[in-house]
Amino acid sequence: MDNTAASPVYNPWAVAMVVSLAAFMEVLDTTITNVSLSHIAGTLGASQDESTWVLTSYLVANGIVLPLSGWLSGVLGRKRFFMLCIGAFTAASFACGMSNSLGMLILFRLLQGLAGGGLQPVQQAIILDAFPAEKRGQAFGITGITMIVAPILGPTLGGYITDNFSWQWIFFMNVPVGILAFWLVGRMVEDPPTAKAKGLISIDYIGLGLIAIGLGALQVVLDKGQQDDWLASHFILLFAIISTIALLFAIVWLLNQEDPVIDLRLLAKPSFGLSCMMIFFMGFCLYGGSTLLPILLQSEYGYDATLAGLVLSPGGFSVIFLMPLVGKLVNYVQSRYLIAIGMALCAYGMWLAMHITPQTSYGDFVIIRISQVLGLPFLFIPISTLAFMDVPKEKSSKASAIYAMARNLGGSIGIAVITSYVVRHQQIHQSFLAQNLSPANPVYHGVFSGYVHSFSAQASSLSATHAAMGKIYHQLLQQADMLAFGDGFLAMAAVMGSLACVAFFMPRNNPHAKKSAAAEAAH
Repeated sequence: MDNTAASPVYNPWAVAMVVSLAAFMEVLDTTITNVSLSHIAGTLGASQDESTWVLTSYLVANGIVLPLSGWLSGVLGRKRFFMLCIGAFTAASFACGMSNSLGMLILFRLLQGLAGGGLQPVQQAIILDAFPAEKRGQAFGITGITMIVAPILGPTLGGYITDNFSWQWIFFMNVPVGILAFWLVGRMVEDPPTAKAKGLISIDYIGLGLIAIGLGALQVVLDKGQQDDWLASHFILLFAIISTIALLFAIVWLLNQEDPVIDLRLLAKPSFGLSCMMIFFMGFCLYGGSTLLPILLQSEYGYDATLAGLVLSPGGFSVIFLMPLVGKLVNYVQSRYLIAIGMALCAYGMWLAMHITPQTSYGDFVIIRISQVLGLPFLFIPISTLAFMDVPKEKSSKASAIYAMARNLGGSIGIAVITSYVVRHQQIHQSFLAQNLSPANPVYHGVFSGYVHSFSAQASSLSATHAAMGKIYHQLLQQADMLAFGDGFLAMAAVMGSLACVAFFMPRNNPHAKKSAAAEAAH
């Protein structure tokens, strides 16, 4: 296996920064519109339900292209494909900002998602080939900032731009960044021999079609399932069946192809397969937590979009601070031990969130959020290092595509599962708490009598009774919501705590000697 890194004309750290600039822009767009949907709906005369397709169309297109990016890189050449993605993403961003109807915006978001789907995996493949093996842990720190910090800062930046300017600038801001990234990539990035264009020798139409249909339908199910009550909706049921059938046929088909568009056989390597599982659940909890906390802050504590986003921002800066440190640690500590530490830290942060009360302050929430993301640098860099330890250089683009797909799919499933879990538990807790609202309960009777007495000075006896009942019912709903959100965070804590134990069974790598690190931590 050839582990010799490519020799770029420019400093590899400069190359890493340039390719990460484009990928950061794309990842940011997966979350930056979340807090702006009501403004978009109002401006374009659409309902809140219709405006969610601004998110769904992007994620569906993104999910389809992600696993195909390795194959497309081989057909067009990695640098050419990367520049094509940057150019198309920039043009689609400008078109999104210029849209004057919901239909136009959804169409251009679809194109934006198709163009952006190749940026993440190609960025990682370029960094893999630009650095010698012993430096890749530190290089993955830059990749980690792109993949972890961007979705954390997205809601904050989106809320600030929307509240102070207009939602169109969420898309217009991509244009100068995209132009700069396109020019810098053109000057600084060179393809190694293994990443040169091979041309369109053949097209696996069947594999390509099955993957596109299966992942596209799955993304629709995940994004619209909770809103439409999952399989109780004929629309969701139909798409779930289509997705299941298409993906099952795709797996069978791809495993029997000599050169498939997605090389699933790479998952048979323990270091790569287990790392994909770990990065899947990292995405699950990262995106699940990043979605759950702003909803809690806005629905239960009255925070606006900007303030809710500001709760997440300090966590992002703590991740940036720790990334370089962990990048150096992977050269001295086995990756599986760092992964166990990262999972345990994240589990502790999620566990802290289940103890929130109506009196929890902004400062408390900032500390909770920092605790939740403090372990992420201990996850992304070691998992990435371990994942590509045994992957041949000529397979790096396809492996990067599968790895990126695992992370993004974990995020989509995490958002869908955790939000649905919280909604279900809100109903459970409401039912349980309501059972105790009986005149025979002395606590309830005492509270109710106190409220009636308090309101009777301002209203009639009947009105005071109704006001007291309304007050207690409002408290019941608030308490049920708090308990349900706590259950959601506890579920994520349980997932990450379990994975902390699983991490000890991951393959070993030898980070202690430079020669051994160069041989084992590369691909």
